[in-house]
Amino acid sequence: MSQLREVVERIAPVPMPVLICGATGTGKEVLANYIHQNSPWASGPFVKVSCAAIPGTLLEAELFGFERGAFTGAYNAKPGLVEAAHLGTLLLDDISELDQSLQAKLLQFLQDGTFTPLGSQDQRKVSIRVISTANGLLEQNVEQGHFREDLLHRISGVTLRVPALTERMEDLPGIADYLLEEFARTFASRVPALTSALLRRLLRHDWPGNIRELENVVRRYALLGTPAAVLEELNLRARVLAPIYSMPAPVHSSLKTRTKQLIQQAEANAILQVLQEHDWNRSKSARSLNISLRGLLYKMRTAGITNYAPRGKNRSISSKPQ
Repeated sequence: MSQLREVVERIAPVPMPVLICGATGTGKEVLANYIHQNSPWASGPFVKVSCAAIPGTLLEAELFGFERGAFTGAYNAKPGLVEAAHLGTLLLDDISELDQSLQAKLLQFLQDGTFTPLGSQDQRKVSIRVISTANGLLEQNVEQGHFREDLLHRISGVTLRVPALTERMEDLPGIADYLLEEFARTFASRVPALTSALLRRLLRHDWPGNIRELENVVRRYALLGTPAAVLEELNLRARVLAPIYSMPAPVHSSLKTRTKQLIQQAEANAILQVLQEHDWNRSKSARSLNISLRGLLYKMRTAGITNYAPRGKNRSISSKPQ
């Protein structure tokens, strides 16, 4: 993290696009905001565009704006998020999810800063700093034909990788203490310090949700004030992440049967892990697995993953041998 900060401090003042890669919950948006605050564009706006949350058919209008009558329902002209970020920073969050039909238009905009709102014939020009984030390596998306290689080169003037929390566990106590102080101020209450037993348990956790998951755990502790409630939550998450299939194949089963069971076990565990990483958001999990939402729901039923809820609420899974 010290090396990452050194690089960030060098590139923050330079007018070049930045690509930030890292797993969900590692703090990519926080890093993007830090770059903005330490750049010549700090006095301008910091505008975030969620490429995964906005459907491709609507994202172009959200990005570049539209004129009155550009499409059904466009009763009044509306400037886009690109224009709103003028003289500031535009964050393209989850750019790997950007619709392919929009990639060419975004490439043109990144080349010269010009764009044309929907329904208009006039080109407009803005001056902004562009930062993009991706949950994985975009090179894989390029190889699979899902992302334009020329667009990758355009957004990655410099590429930064944010490590997962498990790669920097020595930082966990400091991060937890910082979050605890922040929540104490937010809730305007005195919060007891983390006990040594609770801290040891935090250091043993796998943290699939990274800093975001740690933030949820510390918030729970700040609200409830008892280590027991947090330990119960961590133990529940550990059980959720445990393999679904643990029963061995029958002693006299054939190679085909054993192989089929191993494949089912691996697939079920992969689905469960991705669901956990995306806070049980099935749409995002389906995109991450490169399958349809209907396909994911079918595989969840087949694997016995029958109950799901947002993080922090009770969840359960049922196992059924195939």
